[in-house]
Amino acid sequence: MSGSSPTINDVARIAGVSKKTVSRVINRSPLLKEATREKVEKVIAELGYTPNPQARALALRRNFLLGLLHDNPNAQTVLNFQEGVLDAIRDTEFALVVRPVDRRSPDMLEDIRNFLEVQRLYGVLLLPPISENDELAELCRDMGCGYVRMGSAALDTSEHLVQSNDREVVESVIDYLVELGHRRIGLIEGPSGFRSAAERREGFRAAMKRHGLEVPETAVAQGNYRFDSGVEAANKLLQGDTQITALFASNDEMAAGAYHAAREKGIAVPGQLSIVGFDNSPIAAHIWPPMTTVSWPIREMAKSAALKLIDPGSDGAKPSTFPARLVTRDSVGPPPPTT
Repeated sequence: MSGSSPTINDVARIAGVSKKTVSRVINRSPLLKEATREKVEKVIAELGYTPNPQARALALRRNFLLGLLHDNPNAQTVLNFQEGVLDAIRDTEFALVVRPVDRRSPDMLEDIRNFLEVQRLYGVLLLPPISENDELAELCRDMGCGYVRMGSAALDTSEHLVQSNDREVVESVIDYLVELGHRRIGLIEGPSGFRSAAERREGFRAAMKRHGLEVPETAVAQGNYRFDSGVEAANKLLQGDTQITALFASNDEMAAGAYHAAREKGIAVPGQLSIVGFDNSPIAAHIWPPMTTVSWPIREMAKSAALKLIDPGSDGAKPSTFPARLVTRDSVGPPPPTT
């Protein structure tokens, strides 16, 4: 081998195994005994053998690319998820392709099918709300493309799922506000068609009912997860229901919009109005006063989702549920005293 780089044939000969077995070790096949895997990996390390990515791609009939498919209006959510995937594939031969899609298009599934055929992806990561589309998951299965869905509830089996406990954690948000003395709590809910919006809404309503508190129509407004919709929704609530002393917004962008609406009306946060968001995005810590919010472990979820595709036997790939938690800051206080 002097003067030339070691080959897969060299590894197989020295390890006393077949070329196919070496290939299985390289491709992290679960169909191997651990002793065999360790023996081959030791020879690979001793020889300094480096697999050729192009040759591996041809053998597997797919590229070492993960696809991130989304139709999500919250750019920060997409960015946070992308960073988590990059954490998982750092120091590997994998790369990430980000592909926005239009969930309202009648051609969405066909467009994704064409994309998967052309790119020959190793696997895809599906963000809500398209992750909630069972036909899309079935398409991935039919094409033999690995996939993992992200959601706010159980959408699939554990190997194809990372989920948070949105409903449960929102109930804890309302419990916290009620303990402080709030009785009229407004809701800025997310857009229809998003399971996350539905789970957070149901958590809000369940907690309010448990505490014996009403949720009149004047205390609920819908947004679309964007800042401007939070401004509009908060204006509607604060004009239509003057008894509201606290607002829960289904994400931080809309909660920041509620800050803006309150300030325009001369309403002090939290002296006259407490505001809670959801996501724990950078805006929550940067806004003044710093925002109480729910920390959604999206980066950890994304890393696990990617590992479920590229290294399913690893510890990091095992979790499918990632509990969110309340982060208390300065945007919440007791309700103002009644006169």
